[in-house]
Amino acid sequence: MRTTLELDEGLVREAMRLLGVKTKREAVRRALEAVIAEKRRERLQAKLGRLELNLTLEDLARMREDA
Repeated sequence: MRTTLELDEGLVREAMRLLGVKTKREAVRRALEAVIAEKRRERLQAKLGRLELNLTLEDLARMREDA
């Protein structure tokens, strides 16, 4: 999907540097994936209570496969 956005150039450059990517597109994609993963973890943690979880979505997928 093509979308035109005005992005803060400094934030984009910093994200690209921290993520080690060369394109704005990749930086935005990786940033969105990180936000989605974090929110999913928060939602899962809220459902499970105060248990400290350090699981990735990949860890959860593997756990489901092993079950």
